Amino acid sequence: MDIEDLQTFVVVADTGGISAAARRLGIAKSVVSRRLAKLEAELGVQLLARTTRGAALTEAGAIFRDHAARAGAEIDTARETMQPDGALQGRLRVAMPLTFGPTHFAHVLAEMARRNPMLRIQSDYSDRYVDLIAEGFDCAIRVGHLPDSDLLARRVGPIRGQLVASPEYLAANGAPESPADLTRHEALMQGTEAWRLTVEGEIVTVQPQGRYKADNGTALLAAALAGIGIGYLPDCVTHEHLESGALVPVLTDCPPPPAAAYVVRPPGRNPARKIRVLTEMLIEDFETNPARWGLAE
Repeated sequence: MDIEDLQTFVVVADTGGISAAARRLGIAKSVVSRRLAKLEAELGVQLLARTTRGAALTEAGAIFRDHAARAGAEIDTARETMQPDGALQGRLRVAMPLTFGPTHFAHVLAEMARRNPMLRIQSDYSDRYVDLIAEGFDCAIRVGHLPDSDLLARRVGPIRGQLVASPEYLAANGAPESPADLTRHEALMQGTEAWRLTVEGEIVTVQPQGRYKADNGTALLAAALAGIGIGYLPDCVTHEHLESGALVPVLTDCPPPPAAAYVVRPPGRNPARKIRVLTEMLIEDFETNPARWGLAE
């Protein structure tokens, strides 16, 4: 039984169709179909029920999917272990935040690829919440405060943030003097999120309102620079503008609580070595390049 056939079946099962699987794997649909047909012939069962909308797992396919995924992971681990020079191989699919993933994380992945010529890296950038298991990601880099979940997380570095606004906005609207004052200001938001601030050692939650919303921090930064409202943004995207005076901090006595960047992965016994290597490289990057993250004293 070919390991590529097993891994292809897992991708088809997770994406829900041959076309989607082919796009994710970067191969022709005919290759995906051929691998599936070969696997079903060897097993003597139908794993997928083809429909006009894609492919659905049969009962046998649903049972076999988890076994195939574990087998593929074990084979990848074995291959890595047997490499005499410790080089990584196989595929690493990573979900990253759009806000500063391309500017703050992408160079680490590029260096990882340079060091490991046999490793295939696929990175997806989005500020939406990605379902790692359903969408077939090996891991994700997430920033902020992690919600409760079954995912396993490893902290890689601190993220600091603060409320900021342009001098023009504050001249026209005044500066808030307490968290409660924020409800009377234009807030730059991703959706309907609450803002958490520290007041005399206690965390308070504010539900701000605003007419300008965007699904990533880079767009919210642009709005803050344009004087549209107050933003709740990480220092790694605002520090240069704070230094230049294009933005000024707001409510400095009530800072957001400390946050962090994490590598998160689906639950399992041990992380694949490629995930461990990525994690250690990110930790090293935070330690050696604090200015990039607005952490320099």
